Amino acid sequence: MTSDAVSPVRLARGRRDWRAVHAGLAGARDELSTSDLGLLAEAAWWLGDSPESMAVSERAYTRLIAEGETHRAADRALRLALQWMVRGDVSVGMAWLARARRVVADLPRGVLHGYLLYVDAAADLDLTGSPEDADEAARQIDVLAREHDDPTLRSFALVIRGLAAVRRGHTREGFADLDQAMLPVVAGQVDALWSGDLYCTVIHLCDELGDLARMRAWTEGMTRWAEPQGRSFMYAHVARIHELQLLVAEGAWETVEAELGARSADLVGAHGWLAGEGYYTLGEVRRLRGDAAGAREAYGLARALNHDALPGAALLTAAGGSPGEALDELRVGLADATRLGRARMLPAAVDLSLAEGEPAYARTLAAELEETAEWFSTPGLLARAAQARAAILVAEDRPADAVVLLEQAAAVHRQQRHRHATATVHEALARAHRAAGRPDRADAAAATALAIHRQLGAVPDVVRLSGGAHRPCGLTERELEVLRAVAAGATNREVAVALVISEKTVGRHLANIFTKVGVGTRTAAAAWARDNGVA
Repeated sequence: MTSDAVSPVRLARGRRDWRAVHAGLAGARDELSTSDLGLLAEAAWWLGDSPESMAVSERAYTRLIAEGETHRAADRALRLALQWMVRGDVSVGMAWLARARRVVADLPRGVLHGYLLYVDAAADLDLTGSPEDADEAARQIDVLAREHDDPTLRSFALVIRGLAAVRRGHTREGFADLDQAMLPVVAGQVDALWSGDLYCTVIHLCDELGDLARMRAWTEGMTRWAEPQGRSFMYAHVARIHELQLLVAEGAWETVEAELGARSADLVGAHGWLAGEGYYTLGEVRRLRGDAAGAREAYGLARALNHDALPGAALLTAAGGSPGEALDELRVGLADATRLGRARMLPAAVDLSLAEGEPAYARTLAAELEETAEWFSTPGLLARAAQARAAILVAEDRPADAVVLLEQAAAVHRQQRHRHATATVHEALARAHRAAGRPDRADAAAATALAIHRQLGAVPDVVRLSGGAHRPCGLTERELEVLRAVAAGATNREVAVALVISEKTVGRHLANIFTKVGVGTRTAAAAWARDNGVA
């Protein structure tokens, strides 16, 4: 392209008008210089089109190698390695990393050697690498950071050292390094591609550790960083998905249901792992609301992106009447999972093992969860471990001991604003108090659990917990199930899905209910149900 043609594009880049940059270059891509190919790739990335950005970057890399621009080629290869890994194609990412390694080997020792060390160390840690190797990589990156006064390398060194410390069980020290690593990012001293990866790495770790308070703080930081970059910016979508994950815990399920599917779809070609996590989270919301078919669909989309969809898919199988099959699903998932991945599945596996008459296996799983929780010492993991041990204690006829653990877990869930977990721990408290001969406390805990489930719209839980109520006014058992679900706020469709009947049948049941109890609206029926101890 002529300098006259390129000049407006350069001006557009200076004011970060990426649409103008893309429009000025995309129509003439076969005529572009190597530098302008790189600029087109950059514009496509900022506009949220990672597949185009990566395709153009690969062409630019080939040109750079042919032109002998090995430093720029190595930088391009490292960026492509990260982009492919983030996209979810780890094997292609590792191939680009190997290509970058060969090119960097021919360069004098410099900043790019530190980038290579970072990507290598981060990949090794993801694949269960050793903290000792990570510490050595962090040390080497830090030396390069000091030699070249490079803020990005300083962040990389602190992130790898922090991740290694957490892996070693020194969680507080690790997060001190991780917090410090973000200072150059917040100051705008780190390229956006690498900044986004650093944020994602730490937020994912917080999620795995069950530390929702830290996850909120980091997600808020990521949102503040990403929002000014524009709505098309990939990491603005990433930050929103993390916000929606937190809203699930807080109980804003309708908001999540309305938004999360589209957000996840937008990231499929750019951030495949998080798109899979988004679909899994959507499946969880649908399962908890009683939409079994919708949950199954979302879990399938997650699995297509290499997410295991566990424990949710197994719990859906159990709710469908096949707890043994569900436990088998979890056995398979546990065999392939990392230590923290197993910690997410273990509570469900403990409950299903007890339900299936395998107390010895349940005790083994609970002991593992306790060991993991003590190792990382984070609130969420400790609460999960306490609940699992409490379930064992109740099964061993030691309900009073279970109550102590469950009250500790309830306090953590309240503090973390995890409402469904708060409801489930109150269900467990009700069972423990009842087994200990304290019916009044059991009834109070059960009432608390039921109230939270109603507020959340957790239709299956509401129906299940209300199952023993009396049947006034000649209502049939099915009519009572419909009425309880409606009183909990469920729509006709949600009731139909939860009870495996048609919406037309739900409508017919409601007409019968209105006649029998003498009301004319859903609102009045729900109020009647509450007044008469049905809901």
